[in-house]
Amino acid sequence: MGELTGVSKRKKYYEPEPFGMVFIPQGSFNVGPSDQDVAWAQNNFSKTVTVDAFWMDETEITNNEYRQFVFYVRDSIMRRMLGEQIEDFLITEDEAGNAIEPPLINWDTKVDLKQEEQREAVKDLFYPEQERFWRRKDIDPRKLNYEYYWVDYKQAANKHNRYNFETKKYEGFVYNAQGEKVEIANRSAFVMRDVVNVYPDTLCWIADFSYSFNEPLANMYFWHPAYDNYPVVGVTWKQASAFCIWRTKFLNDYLAAQGDIFVHDYRLPIETEWEYAARGGLDLAMYPWGGMYTRNYSGCFLANFKPLRGNYSDDGGVTTVKVGTYEPNEYGLYDMAGNVAEWTCSAYDESSYAFTHDLNPDYKYNAKPDDPATMKRKVIRGGSWKDIAYYIQVSTRSYEYADSAKSYIGFRCVRTYLGNSN
Repeated sequence: MGELTGVSKRKKYYEPEPFGMVFIPQGSFNVGPSDQDVAWAQNNFSKTVTVDAFWMDETEITNNEYRQFVFYVRDSIMRRMLGEQIEDFLITEDEAGNAIEPPLINWDTKVDLKQEEQREAVKDLFYPEQERFWRRKDIDPRKLNYEYYWVDYKQAANKHNRYNFETKKYEGFVYNAQGEKVEIANRSAFVMRDVVNVYPDTLCWIADFSYSFNEPLANMYFWHPAYDNYPVVGVTWKQASAFCIWRTKFLNDYLAAQGDIFVHDYRLPIETEWEYAARGGLDLAMYPWGGMYTRNYSGCFLANFKPLRGNYSDDGGVTTVKVGTYEPNEYGLYDMAGNVAEWTCSAYDESSYAFTHDLNPDYKYNAKPDDPATMKRKVIRGGSWKDIAYYIQVSTRSYEYADSAKSYIGFRCVRTYLGNSN
């Protein structure tokens, strides 16, 4: 008809509620202290900010959920090793007969390690004989390395890094994931590649505490079924970030197979997103439940932390407890105070509240190997089972180094809501 109507036959989109996540509506709030700065940290101040709507995991990522990631990496490596000897484990051509490089994993072919040929092909994935304990043939967790990719939009958005339409080339440079300076030959320069070992540091239970008996937790916390629904710990910031990228790919590969083109990105929460969600819509609240006390009317503690003078068990848990043990906040989020502290995607700077924007405030810095240690700090929030009440307040900021794995730090994922939530 010659009229402007837009592209026809576009598929309408209604975002379904993601499994295990709750909706956090867009809104404004006063980020910053709701009580005295008793630690005299002077690392935050009250500031009105606005955040977009997003989805957030209702609990911290559990051992069993993270184990799905570990098993995926294990099975991927195993199938690629098998594919080097047995062609059925890899897809080397597409439907038109064109070569696929690198080959894709064929997940339909059955793995049967009772077969001598398969067992021999994957022998390097297990501990060598001289390292085995009681001759058990266990997977060597040092081999569970995950290669992952992401787009660095911050560097791509830099005006000096944009494509020059007059010279018809890129003229800037970027820093890759390893901190190396690379000239921009084409847009692939903005695709970051890194490799991380995905197995949690189970020895953190011993390393974190001097003269304390925690060997049972080091031996059993991550793999034993008794701890399946406990929050995963011993993961670094880098491992948590890699988990989010894997979770994104895992979902989007499934949706693509169903003919759904919509892409969903999981990530760690921005620091202000985390605080906004923890407050549960209750302005000026000190804790996620809204009051200024850590007990309810019956005298029971409302979170898993270090109450009184080291009476760890008085709140119902000596170390971590199952996720969702305590009541959720007004948004339906569990354990936003205590149990384990949580990684955010934000880099830590004492003065970041002063220079970040008031719309979706975000400060990120990907430290290079030769940067000072202060540039490698990441914000953690929520406090943990070992922390006093001050650290489980919704506004308390703390940090840990990105390469640190602690027995009291876990994480949960968020996903941006597509469209306007109103």
